Amino acid sequence: MTPQEFVQKKAAGSGSSFYYSFLFLDPPRRAAITAFYAFCREVDDVVDDALDPSVAAAKLDWWQREVRAAFDGNPSHPVMQALQPHAAVYGIQARHLESVIEGCRIDLQQSRFLDFASLAHYCHLVAGVVGEVASGIFGRTQSQTLAYAHKLGLALQLTNIIRDVGDDARRGRIYLPLSELQQFDVKASEILKRQAPWGYSECFTALMKHQAARAHSSYDEALALLPAADRAAQRPGLMMAQIYRTLLREIEDQGFQVLHQRTSLTPLRKLWIAARTRWQER
Repeated sequence: MTPQEFVQKKAAGSGSSFYYSFLFLDPPRRAAITAFYAFCREVDDVVDDALDPSVAAAKLDWWQREVRAAFDGNPSHPVMQALQPHAAVYGIQARHLESVIEGCRIDLQQSRFLDFASLAHYCHLVAGVVGEVASGIFGRTQSQTLAYAHKLGLALQLTNIIRDVGDDARRGRIYLPLSELQQFDVKASEILKRQAPWGYSECFTALMKHQAARAHSSYDEALALLPAADRAAQRPGLMMAQIYRTLLREIEDQGFQVLHQRTSLTPLRKLWIAARTRWQER
């Protein structure tokens, strides 16, 4: 299996909404974003699949060394072999990949976030920086597009957090800020138990409405920041925004039933949203 085949299999097998926006890119950009996304999946899987935190930490250390080796011209992992030829072309730097690794380290080191400021820092590392790299691959010519990319990354990550409350609780993790749990009188133990229907109290619903409003606001702010000159090039990001925002609205329509189930869109629906967005942005 070639490095290119490896990253393609990794990206396609993830089932992520991101993959559907890649399909509309020209081959060189699609190859670059697929390799970068495969890197993000690899390091994220280190944490998600971890049975022993010390082993996971050692694997992240290895990835950090591999990133440095790759940017010195000596990649050994197929993901870095596939990604490295695109780095100079699209402005991908070692610091970008190291930021993603740092975000994964936070997942190993803590399972709670005191307030939104600490959560926003985490989102910057695992989503904002990803948005920065992606926007460069898609074709960023305006400095303001960078601010758009970071804000959109935040919106997408906040949507993920809302969708995955139950899945994260099953792993003993809560990404909703503890200060906001206190504000809405929701106990962490209620979330961790993931019990329906009593877990879906009025307080919990109010808490989740607050999270959704912040995510919607982030989408609106991101779209307002995107310069007209870069809008056509950034269509893949706009596709992702539409897919994820549709998911967020579906969760809202279901009354935030996220403790015992994980809402998702079908592959066909994601593809349709991506294609429709592309047509509307022409």
